[in-house]
Amino acid sequence: MLEAYFKIKEEGSSIRTEIIAGITTFLTMSYIIFVNPEILSTTGMDRNAVFVATCLAAALGSAIMAFVARWPIGMAPGMGLNAFFAFTVVGAMGFTWQQALGAVFISGVIFLLLTVTGVRRWLVAGIPHSMRSAIAAGIGLFLAIIALKSSEIVVANPATFVGLGDLTQTGPLLAIGGFFIIAALDALKVRGAILIGILIITVLSMMLGVSQFGGIVSLPPSIAPTFMQLDVLGALHAGLAHVILVFVLVEIFDATGTLIGVAKRAGLMPEGKPNRLGRALMADSTAILAGSVLGTSSTTAYVESASGVQAGGRTGLTALVVALLFLAALFFSPLAGAVPVYATAPALLYVACLMMRELLDVEWDEITEAAPAALTALIMPFTYSIANGLAFGFISYAVLKTLTGRYKDVHLATWLVAALFIIRFVMVGGE
Repeated sequence: MLEAYFKIKEEGSSIRTEIIAGITTFLTMSYIIFVNPEILSTTGMDRNAVFVATCLAAALGSAIMAFVARWPIGMAPGMGLNAFFAFTVVGAMGFTWQQALGAVFISGVIFLLLTVTGVRRWLVAGIPHSMRSAIAAGIGLFLAIIALKSSEIVVANPATFVGLGDLTQTGPLLAIGGFFIIAALDALKVRGAILIGILIITVLSMMLGVSQFGGIVSLPPSIAPTFMQLDVLGALHAGLAHVILVFVLVEIFDATGTLIGVAKRAGLMPEGKPNRLGRALMADSTAILAGSVLGTSSTTAYVESASGVQAGGRTGLTALVVALLFLAALFFSPLAGAVPVYATAPALLYVACLMMRELLDVEWDEITEAAPAALTALIMPFTYSIANGLAFGFISYAVLKTLTGRYKDVHLATWLVAALFIIRFVMVGGE
């Protein structure tokens, strides 16, 4: 039955290879079950409920990808937008986490409509390549400042805004050690390097008394504190309009880029032949809606799925294996609850380092491309907001192209996004 539905032999694979690929993908992306609850719980959300929501959203999203698109791509709540959700929308702007979940739900509806109508393709085609690369790098810098701050490696300083923390303290030392462990293991091509690093630092923190051992396996905790708690009507508040815009833009670029990149590596998008990208994007947008109902930030395709493709994964069976493993992870909630911030911070920092590679694709020799890209990446961490980075980037791109007489080079999609951000600044100012 599996062979017939997923057409495994037709794709040049085998059930054994697909299972191994699924396990490989899960190991490389499973760090999210520890990191996401740590981030979202800062908003007041119940940590255990977020853990369950994360596992279920990842399992459901991966299963939808398996059966609808039949591609070997795992899904889970995305890094970057979870931090934007917690630290900007709720932390800085003062909205409730219920309203933020409502904004995620609305963005999912918009993403679904854009995909069905074909507008998504037009929007992606109209955004400059340099800007797309800068957005990814900027989100990486945003994650980096969050990681450095939460691990107390970087602290507030009244004279210079930020300064170096006390590196003789246990917490910062654990975080630094965790970063080196993760980076070294990844350099040595060890599968699940981030997950292993988190677990090692968690065990060390228990031994040093930083966190308490609460067991490893138990029945899953209740999801009731976050399930169906989204406030869609509250999310229609004028101040959240640009937040929804940011969710939509990042979801579109992130999902489209990841899906195309992994699918091409797997040979699933041959030139001149039909492919299932449309179905994959439908699966992605559906997973966003489901995740917001469960109680987590935007669910998206994971670039770590490339590790499973490298291991031979070519069909949806790989994604189905990922889904089943996320369901199995539900029984490890005591372990997830014992993971301290000093174990998740190095994972965030390492993911940030990987995202910085995107800056290589910026056209640095063309100032009208380079300056907006640099502003996009720099403004995100310095204002603690992905939204502000996008706003400065799109607006400066349109302005610089116009001032240099190349306004015709600016796609209508870019003009539209820039105009929306200008309206946002006029109406609500800064955050």
